Amino acid sequence: MSAAFDFTPSAEAQAAMTSSRPRGHGAVPAYDWLAHHHLQRPDKEAIRDLGTDRQFSYAALHARADAFAAYLQALGIGRGDRVAVLAQNGVEYFDIQFACARTGSICVLLNWRLTVTELEYILNDSQPQLLVHDASFTAAAEALQQRCGVTNLLCIDSAAADNPYERTMQRFAGQPVSRAALTHDDVITIMYTSGTTGHPKGAMITHGMNFWNAVNLGIPTGISPETVHLNILPLFHTGGLNCYSNPVLHAGGTVVIMKAFDPAATLRVLGDPEQGITHFFGVPAPYQFMMQHPEFAQTDLSRLRVAGVGGAPCALTIMETWASRGVLMAQGFGMTETSPACIALNPADALRKIGSTGKALMHTEMRIVNEHGQDCGADDIGELWVAGPNITPGYWNRPDATASAFEGRWLKTGDAARKDDEGFVYIVDRWKDMYISGGENVYPAEVENVLYQLPQVAEAAVIGVPHEKWGEVGLAVLALKPGATIDLTIVLSHCVSRLAKFKVPNDIALVEALPRNATGKVLKRELRVQFVGAGAPKIS
Repeated sequence: MSAAFDFTPSAEAQAAMTSSRPRGHGAVPAYDWLAHHHLQRPDKEAIRDLGTDRQFSYAALHARADAFAAYLQALGIGRGDRVAVLAQNGVEYFDIQFACARTGSICVLLNWRLTVTELEYILNDSQPQLLVHDASFTAAAEALQQRCGVTNLLCIDSAAADNPYERTMQRFAGQPVSRAALTHDDVITIMYTSGTTGHPKGAMITHGMNFWNAVNLGIPTGISPETVHLNILPLFHTGGLNCYSNPVLHAGGTVVIMKAFDPAATLRVLGDPEQGITHFFGVPAPYQFMMQHPEFAQTDLSRLRVAGVGGAPCALTIMETWASRGVLMAQGFGMTETSPACIALNPADALRKIGSTGKALMHTEMRIVNEHGQDCGADDIGELWVAGPNITPGYWNRPDATASAFEGRWLKTGDAARKDDEGFVYIVDRWKDMYISGGENVYPAEVENVLYQLPQVAEAAVIGVPHEKWGEVGLAVLALKPGATIDLTIVLSHCVSRLAKFKVPNDIALVEALPRNATGKVLKRELRVQFVGAGAPKIS
């Protein structure tokens, strides 16, 4: 059972609740965006939560953050303590984030697609004192409380007349909060990586990283108090929270939250003049699914000023299709560990440099280095390294992983990249996705771009599979459009005319849909488990 409503505040917590003067008084304003906008534009809309059909002004969001901060302090949760969140998208993410910023505590954002066993590792690693969860995840939350010793649970039940979360907010509304004295080096969030090898790692996100990301993204995308940003990515992911939701709140704009992505619903929101969406960000998959939807051609996209894409290499056909509708996609590169913005393409260069991820943002440095750690020349492929104030200080409880991820002050991204003679960066692929066929490096993203040109193909992924003669060869895993058929001859003839022979897939396999994570990235590790060593089904 939850202990969320059964507690006796400690003497320290009672003292904090009655303190009228924040600790660290001089440091607080630099990190309290809500307090600033509460003073400057209290009636301005901050959050529009489409999942619950609620709107929140900056004054209201400021009050909610204070109420949740008072609740945390009553539980004895303060500087450095962790608060975990297992929930679908909603205003609660921002209540909790800004409450943690006021108390100095740390948000641990949980991927709700993980199993209880996977989440158990994360909670045992981060040891939160409170787990806030959606009603739909109650069974998982209670299991995790038992397995991980979480002291308190708090349920979000938006469909209930008596929502425990909102009841708690009302209970602590108006109570004084003792503000923690913070610096940019204090951690605000821990985001766990997907764990493609071994256990996941908790990337530490600092207040400084959030700030520099707001600056790095806000200037080139023109984010301002007039911005209305539609968020469809999970808020437990850096793409949802920081592209561009946090930068928009930093600027005093409006964040429109969808509970989950749906192609038709998203197109309708983008095209609705009453919603007034000016900014949008997604990984390639949402753009792909929307452009394949029957409503895409009729949707009014004229109000959309910025359409950002990142998180994975974006097929050229996606960018070209959206450009044909007047939307020049601003491609960028980032990672959880980089807050995430590092590199971005100016929309003015989108057609001239289609396929490029752009140049380093203002407060980020980048290099492309060879296997000896030396800088690559123009068009030579190497590993992308980045540095700057937007880079993580490391991984929670993992000094070994931190040490291996850095070369001095440079974070080794694990991405293969090249730079043209004008300095524009092109992400070729992930190093781990590259395979070697007959001694030649093959980057699957290049092959996938060609496969997407086939009109029958809805989704494409290429993986390397063992081969006796060549070491590895490509397997093209395709999901077809409804009613479409295809055979190996068509795929081969298309690829042979556009790719070097060693890059042409050796086989194809058909699936209903590609496996994806919560943000829409293709899970190639699952494809490898499915096909490598088990014999891929072939069509000939």
